[in-house]
Amino acid sequence: MRSTRARLLGTATATAAATVVLTLAPVASAEAAPAPVPAPAAAPAAATASAPGGNALLRGVDYGTWKRDVAAVMATARPYVEQRIAQSPAGEKPAIVLDIDNSSLETDFHWFWTFPTPAISEVRDLTRYADAHGVAVFFVTARPGIIQSLTEHNLKAVGYPVTGLYVRDLPDLFDEVSAYKTGKRAEIEGRGYTIIANIGNNNSDLVGGHAERTFKLPDYDGKLS
Repeated sequence: MRSTRARLLGTATATAAATVVLTLAPVASAEAAPAPVPAPAAAPAAATASAPGGNALLRGVDYGTWKRDVAAVMATARPYVEQRIAQSPAGEKPAIVLDIDNSSLETDFHWFWTFPTPAISEVRDLTRYADAHGVAVFFVTARPGIIQSLTEHNLKAVGYPVTGLYVRDLPDLFDEVSAYKTGKRAEIEGRGYTIIANIGNNNSDLVGGHAERTFKLPDYDGKLS
């Protein structure tokens, strides 16, 4: 009797164990399977636009178009500067004067928190060439004096040689930008320099004389600062 009961208990135990194994097997298989990889999220529209961002994007100025237009101007400026340097008489102190925003730095094409603001490569390359050949490189900007050190750090961080940087101090804020910039170029000349080229993207950067030649980068009717 005990032997029969033991055999029945053994059979029942084996059956139950088999049932548990069969029940658990699919679950264990499911847990071992790798989790599905989520599809990559689509990039936001602003990130896929040709402009990196900033005021220019908000104002509808295309970055790629701007870069091509800048390159076209610099394709004229570069050979002129190279030839003018080669013809510089002994004892002359040649200089180049540049505006900063959208003339040396890509200011309006990046959000305000981008620092340092990237350089306009063609303009930076020109200043490096000029600096290597003994030409002084001055920046005359309408930026306020309170950010002079920040501005100079930005210029140097992205590879510009800086002989001098002129910013607007409090008295200058009451002058027209064009008059202020003309005055600073005259001041540079008063230090014995000959300004062989003046580069900017607004008329106020260039009018008023005190430069042998001017080169205007695009501002698209004032859309760029």
